[in-house]
Amino acid sequence: MKFGATICLPKRVIGLDCSQYPYGIQFCAETKEYRTVRARSVVVASGATYRTLGLANGGNFDNSGIYYAATALEGDICRNQEVVVVGGGNSAGQAAVFLSARARHVHLLIRRESLVETMSDFLIGRILSSDRITLHPYTEIFELEGDLHLEGVTWKNILTGDLEKHPIRHVFLMIGAQPNTGWLPQQIQTERHGFILTGKSVDLKQNWPLDRAPMNLETSQPGVVAAGDFQSGSTKRVASGVGLGAISVSHVHVFLAEQAEAITV
Repeated sequence: MKFGATICLPKRVIGLDCSQYPYGIQFCAETKEYRTVRARSVVVASGATYRTLGLANGGNFDNSGIYYAATALEGDICRNQEVVVVGGGNSAGQAAVFLSARARHVHLLIRRESLVETMSDFLIGRILSSDRITLHPYTEIFELEGDLHLEGVTWKNILTGDLEKHPIRHVFLMIGAQPNTGWLPQQIQTERHGFILTGKSVDLKQNWPLDRAPMNLETSQPGVVAAGDFQSGSTKRVASGVGLGAISVSHVHVFLAEQAEAITV
């Protein structure tokens, strides 16, 4: 605000029109009244949404028994208690190993037969050799119970249909994130999971119009910069998100200087 920025709240962006320059950013309020503003450069930082269990009451226990990260804070909360980790990737493996040093026991739930295809050999070895971690293949959470805090977990073997109910109060979901990129146009290249491609990852053969290559955080549309969790290859951490945000500003300055020079010429 000090530098003259206009903050629009609450507004929901519904689209980005890159068909002509300056770009058109389309947004609307709760009244559904649409408006378009023109911009010479755009920094996109709409992030990603953690995948959930899809249960009706799952959202009731966010940070009250269901967590999306396993840090020292969560480790202290569940110290000497049984916990559940859901997921078969490296993030889930790291969480299980980390929590096993604090929790009484860790139950690792995966929908596959094994971890071989999705986790590093090092983590698999640590998990299988630990007497404080139990791997449950072909298993998913079936039901959550509790009032203000999670109090019980029922999981299901998807092959046999057998149910197991446990008085567990802490569940760690490590099943990935969904990028919030559905509102972006097709000109913005993404990888197969929808995360935005930037810099060297951009396919220059698909109508890249400039002589230079894209800057590190620049998308396939010149002047449209991506920063944060929805960028392909991002580490999904606050510190890196803040750093990328700062770098994106320098990219904007470079792009605007290029446009000014082009107009002058």
